[in-house]
Amino acid sequence: MPNGQLSPAGRAEALARLARTEYDVLVIGGGVTGAGAALDAATRGLAVALVEMRDYAAGTSSRSGKLIHGGLRYLERFDFGLVRESLRERRLLLKDIAPHLVKPIRFLYPLRRRLWERAYVGAGLLLYDTLGGAGAVPRHRHLSRGAVRRLAPGVKQSGLIGAITFYDTQVDDSRHTLELVRTAAAHGAEVASAVKVVGLTRSGGAVHGAEAQDLETGETFTIRARHVVNAAGVWTDGLARLAGGRPGFSVKASKGVHIMVPRERIRSDVSLFVRAEDSVLFVRSWGRHWLIGTTDTAWTAGLDHPAATSTDIDYLLRNVNAVLETELGRDDVDGVFAGLRPLIHGEAGTTSRLSREHAVETSVPGFTTIAGGKYTTYRIMAKDAIDEAVKGLGRETPSSRTQSVPLIGALGYAETRARAAGLAASVGLTPEQTDHLLGRYGSLTEDLIAMIVERPELGRPIDGAPDYLLAEAVYAVTHEGALHLDDVLTRRTHIAIETHDRGAAAARAVAPVIGTALGWDAERVRKELGFYLARLEAELAAQRLPDDESAVAAREIVRDPRLRVADGDRL
Repeated sequence: MPNGQLSPAGRAEALARLARTEYDVLVIGGGVTGAGAALDAATRGLAVALVEMRDYAAGTSSRSGKLIHGGLRYLERFDFGLVRESLRERRLLLKDIAPHLVKPIRFLYPLRRRLWERAYVGAGLLLYDTLGGAGAVPRHRHLSRGAVRRLAPGVKQSGLIGAITFYDTQVDDSRHTLELVRTAAAHGAEVASAVKVVGLTRSGGAVHGAEAQDLETGETFTIRARHVVNAAGVWTDGLARLAGGRPGFSVKASKGVHIMVPRERIRSDVSLFVRAEDSVLFVRSWGRHWLIGTTDTAWTAGLDHPAATSTDIDYLLRNVNAVLETELGRDDVDGVFAGLRPLIHGEAGTTSRLSREHAVETSVPGFTTIAGGKYTTYRIMAKDAIDEAVKGLGRETPSSRTQSVPLIGALGYAETRARAAGLAASVGLTPEQTDHLLGRYGSLTEDLIAMIVERPELGRPIDGAPDYLLAEAVYAVTHEGALHLDDVLTRRTHIAIETHDRGAAAARAVAPVIGTALGWDAERVRKELGFYLARLEAELAAQRLPDDESAVAAREIVRDPRLRVADGDRL
């Protein structure tokens, strides 16, 4: 696929090739780990296929804390190895792999417990500055109470003795995962979303491929592969059961909820690191908003549509209000999202005690599972999974080289940035709009400018979401594999969580435009719009309920269109 382009026509061609080709490796799961595994295998010269049941990053990988970080909490547990590995990966992503998507972000850690807290936190941050990837971001600094007041006047002053500032990095998780998929495709991987694995094929006691269903049409076909990698995240155990054998570990889900509030509601020039009742909260800048989270609670309900409850939202508001001069209320919340973390099942206890380390296992010949870990270390997880998978291929295979493979938006990024202002001005874009595109697409910004040259109307902002251009909605379909309105508003953009109406107005503006690119008739446009608005209402209804059971029941009323096909229904 040239430039990793994922177009509607390209998907049809990919499905045809999936049904007639034998691959070295089939990766199941289009989250960050699966996408990373597909890229790792493709850059070793292997014939690789990647399939995703719904949309790329539709699960945990679009609902993370959106940080690439070492994990300050792990220092308290003396897990120096995980922190060192994470910080090394942070440096790689920031400097080489995805500099357009991974950005430094400054945090303030308020201090209220006199000398011992400053010494304790300072010692931890000194380790954080030096363990791995030293020099990637500025070092921590100690601040007086007066300096805190000037930097973050919205932080509660009573009991404050000062603060420490430190840096981590932030990432647009769904865009990063999508670019991993596109980079894998550019290196020769066959990729397709809306493809569900419904069974595994065997020969001589080993797994040799999968039975798959196209969740756009309902048609089934077989994918042949010499080795299958299970990178399904919280769905790992279900796939493992299809393979049989005796897996040595299982996956337990933990729910994390985040909220978005407008930037003007918290007076601060920096992001905040806050001690919560039983964990920590990050209050980080996100465009015109603050992104606040996360919760950490055990999850035993269905995996397809995790729901935030009123209890989750109240927990976040209560804990952040404990450090703010002006309290936030429910009316301040513009967006909410809930995700499930795939934690390796350990001894009985709370989810926070389960492992954030990852595990790799070949439970039956031809079938390898990768699970656990954290977003920051996806590349290491992917490498370990493919290292294990290639053992059964019976031939010498090159080592992983993804530490030196930039994502497609990073290729030529510096050069594109240097000439972007002139290119953008030629089609009437403002400097702010140009920076917005560069921060989301990197060197691929030139693709969008070319679209606007050809169709000037695409240079207009989207009604109801003026930070985004119509070109971005169309590009999501023509280049980024979006198949539904929800894909565009929730993952290709973040309109669904960045507007107070949760993207309702933008949905009405975008649906007919992308419908033309996807070949929809007026009735299909109406149904897609109806589904999106019904999903919003279902999520809002869930967020008014106090517990997971009732919230999930409210949310499950409106299921993803692809899952409806899997259930024998159609949009």
